[in-house]
Amino acid sequence: MGRKILLVEDDRETATYLAKGLGQEGHSVEQATNGQDGLFRATDGSFDLIILDRMLPVLDGLSVLRALRAAHIETPVLILSALASVGDRIDGLECGSDDYLVKPFSFAELLARVNALLRRREARVDPADHRLSVGDLEIDPLSRSVKRAGKKLDLKPREYLLLEYFARNEGRVVTRTMLLEQVWDYHFDPGTNVIDVHVSRLRRKLDEGFEKPLLHTVRGAGYMLAA
Repeated sequence: MGRKILLVEDDRETATYLAKGLGQEGHSVEQATNGQDGLFRATDGSFDLIILDRMLPVLDGLSVLRALRAAHIETPVLILSALASVGDRIDGLECGSDDYLVKPFSFAELLARVNALLRRREARVDPADHRLSVGDLEIDPLSRSVKRAGKKLDLKPREYLLLEYFARNEGRVVTRTMLLEQVWDYHFDPGTNVIDVHVSRLRRKLDEGFEKPLLHTVRGAGYMLAA
């Protein structure tokens, strides 16, 4: 079944090539040629996936991405960029993208990543997975709402993904490698403290003000969510 994809790419040749290929795969592709127009189109929240070039006129791709996440628009985003260093990729992922593909790339690889992101999105909204609970913590995967002891917790998109992954592995040690691969979709070690920073932020929101902590550090191994 085809999905609705927003392609924000200022290079006409690349945009035409990608739109044609994705269309042949059954997807409906809407295009924008600058960041401002892309942001305007993306804010209606009707897209299943956004393919976003990093170097765009008017408003660059990372600025578009930050604005989307600040507005709590959680549509999966695949960044395309000629900037290939580990630092560049980390910047893109930490701004809230779900994947980062370096130019030049093959269409086959882009399609594989697109399909993976779409599968992941579908899995997150599967009614069979409705509601997770750990002690007095309640998570609704459909609305991505989180409550503890009846109090709503305001989580950023990446913090929510972290918490949902911990909850689906309740009582089990979750390693840094597991988090890198399953939450960040990194298949390399970025050599930064990105996990520590996000876990620390999540722990503050999750445990501060409550008598019993839920998120535990397992020294030398990883983390565990348990009541």
